[in-house]
Amino acid sequence: MSETPRGGTELRADCARCVGLCCVAPAFAASADFALDKPAGQPCPNLGADSRCGIHPQLRERGFPGCTVFDCFGAGQHVTQVTFGGRDWRDDPATASAMFATFAVVRPLHELLWYLTEALALTPAGALRDELRAAVEETRDLTGGGADALRDLDVDAYRGRMNPLLVRASELARAGHDGVDRRGATLLGVDLRGADLVAANLRGACLIGADLRGVRLRLADLTGADLRGADLRGTDLSGALFLHQSQLDAARGDRRTVLPPALRHPPHWSGLGITPVGRPRPGGARAAARPTGRRKRDPRR
Repeated sequence: MSETPRGGTELRADCARCVGLCCVAPAFAASADFALDKPAGQPCPNLGADSRCGIHPQLRERGFPGCTVFDCFGAGQHVTQVTFGGRDWRDDPATASAMFATFAVVRPLHELLWYLTEALALTPAGALRDELRAAVEETRDLTGGGADALRDLDVDAYRGRMNPLLVRASELARAGHDGVDRRGATLLGVDLRGADLVAANLRGACLIGADLRGVRLRLADLTGADLRGADLRGTDLSGALFLHQSQLDAARGDRRTVLPPALRHPPHWSGLGITPVGRPRPGGARAAARPTGRRKRDPRR
């Protein structure tokens, strides 16, 4: 499973302490990420009676790469062990529906808690750090509430209230650098080789299949950036902000890809050949990275 650099074990998925909630609660749509359709609340056919995946070592080969990059941020074991005291959704229909509805709230709360913890770690002493610390404690207290209180929470509204703190932390960390603003930009399959993306704002950007070989992304804000299939061979991601392991798991890279100390090269990267970093096509990368006159609204604001 994905590793979390900060936040402790509460924000790391522990499948051994969960009852397979991520394999039952959400719906799957047959696509490049999932080999079949699965309605919400119906167990995946690969889920065993022991709540473990029966094809886990072959997920990519069997058409389930989406499963390999999913991270519940520890919500699965929290709902199982804390909210429901170790009960199993198989016990009765009422338990099942309650657990699935609670998981749908706790998972985004744990993800938000991960981001707030990251922001706290990179923010120096001062008023903003104090606000972030209070936000971490408030969010942690919310996750400890009962199932009824959690299901009644408007999680989107709560994230909307907390998100300005993350934006301010990012702006403070990138202060003094003239990074381009590509918030929410659609860069699907774009050749970005040679682009200056140091300290860039890439929050919510669609970088599916983008060619980022050899690009420096130090201090770039990658909050929610979609890196599925992005080519990160030789890319410098050291010091990238809000980069999560699951984003790397969804991308392609090699051993020349420079990562922050707390993150790791995904195992499936090892099969990629190390090829020379190509030169950018004329006008392609720099034109794509150049900010436009009108900035797109950050979808996470």
